[in-house]
Amino acid sequence: MIKKFLHFFLALSFFSCSSNYEKQKDSRTVFKYNDMSSGISSLDPAAARSTENVWAINQLYNGLLEMSDRLSVQPSIAKTWKISEDGLTYTFNLHTDIYFHDNEFFENGIGRKVVANDFVYSFNRLLDPIVSSASSLLSNVDMQNQKGFEAPDDSTFIIHLVKPFTPFLGILTMKYFSVIPKEVVEHYGADFRRNPVGTGPFKFKIWSEGSKLVFVRNDKYFEFEDGNRLPYLDAVSISFIKDKETSFLSFLQGDIDMVSGIDEINTDKVLTIDGELKDSYKSKFKLQIQPFLKTDYLGFLIDEKLPISKNSPLKIKAIRQAINYGFDRKKMVKYLRKNLGLPATAGFIPPGLPSFNETIVKGYDYNPEKVKELLLQAGYPDGKGLPDISLATTEQYLELAEYIQSQLAEFGITIKIDVQKATVLTDAIANSKINFFRKSWVCDYPDKENFLSLFYSKNWSPKGFNYTHYNNPLFDLLYEKSQSELNDTIRNDYYQQMDQLLMDNAPVVPLYYDEVVRLVQNNISGLSSNSMNLLSLKKTKKKLLDK
Repeated sequence: MIKKFLHFFLALSFFSCSSNYEKQKDSRTVFKYNDMSSGISSLDPAAARSTENVWAINQLYNGLLEMSDRLSVQPSIAKTWKISEDGLTYTFNLHTDIYFHDNEFFENGIGRKVVANDFVYSFNRLLDPIVSSASSLLSNVDMQNQKGFEAPDDSTFIIHLVKPFTPFLGILTMKYFSVIPKEVVEHYGADFRRNPVGTGPFKFKIWSEGSKLVFVRNDKYFEFEDGNRLPYLDAVSISFIKDKETSFLSFLQGDIDMVSGIDEINTDKVLTIDGELKDSYKSKFKLQIQPFLKTDYLGFLIDEKLPISKNSPLKIKAIRQAINYGFDRKKMVKYLRKNLGLPATAGFIPPGLPSFNETIVKGYDYNPEKVKELLLQAGYPDGKGLPDISLATTEQYLELAEYIQSQLAEFGITIKIDVQKATVLTDAIANSKINFFRKSWVCDYPDKENFLSLFYSKNWSPKGFNYTHYNNPLFDLLYEKSQSELNDTIRNDYYQQMDQLLMDNAPVVPLYYDEVVRLVQNNISGLSSNSMNLLSLKKTKKKLLDK
């Protein structure tokens, strides 16, 4: 009881201290951002599925490799690596001077050195689908005779694959594959989610769920820049203000250093109609915009074996194509998103990936004549006799759904909007309970395969993420051939063929290719950004201002 009281007292004391970080502006630099969704559910890398989790986890952990701002694979804990000629064996040579954060479950409470066996443990743990959804990413690892992951010595880690898989290095940059210490994880069990221990630039201090999360500088971090040990910041403080206006007001008042995404920015207040920062705010903030490997889309469940699809008009390809042609994406992006993002008129794969080519992959643009032609072809001239179609979305995207509803109504296509809670909608889509839904796909690793995996027939939900149940033998053949193809030109050709098949068969309605949009206080520098929208704070600096 005394021990529990002391732990509570110390936690309470630090929580008070963490608040003081923000008051002691004369000596401490704290980067502050808000998680409006309150979406951080775990600080365990095994749960690095959502953007909210990944942003926090990225501050605490390292893996073998990391992704640069230009989306090239860079060394992290691995100094070098070698891939065998047959593409089946990956050998990583590790740094020998990297340590876990201090923790009471290490000898004398001092963080021990990371060794190759830590990666064997960390990766084997991910194979359990109960522990992590990353298990599917390791399905190609050769686990026969337990030789999938090996550590012949402390500084050598080896992975064996069943068959070559070109995007594998990119996959290993995902935060799932961070190294964790066995003794700490096994002590906490499921509660490791809120007692994280990694090797990253910041270390965990306190988490009052739904209120505040604080990380502090790791003074033993292994990376340097120009002779200076990283990170530069003293701490990172994450708040959980749910109301958009309250959160944005905190940013305007300087109490938050960054807001990210069009859904968290009061665009009417600070941006022009063309998506540029208004002159009155240029002295206060910086606007960061760059391509985002993310496609927002509407999905059709087209599995005719399911009762929900049997009598649906959406099983008719011509109807799905008519919906694709029936609204103006350019006006949608201009007026509903202030030109933040690009109209998705060239396939499902977004700009920023090498196979994107709008002259080769032909998607959909507004074409009233094609809509009328396709409705006639489907047996519903001018929409006569066409049953109402329900579109499931969330409150956040209601305005967008209403825009599409209004435009399609001009052709006799009646859309009924079904607004659901995000968690309810996600579950319903995964379990094939909805015919027509709004969804988005954010690239997990920067390879075209990641986008097209949504339509591979063996990835059907609920275990996979082929939410449309698209099933095309030619698509599957091209997908399988692309995974082992080493020639990038040939791979891109396969991807373009697959993307065109998707457009022709229309299991989805691509809406727009998103952009990373951030507003950042002018006293913040070194805040990098990439097309994966990864938040990296190890090189970020904050200039203290007098108030």
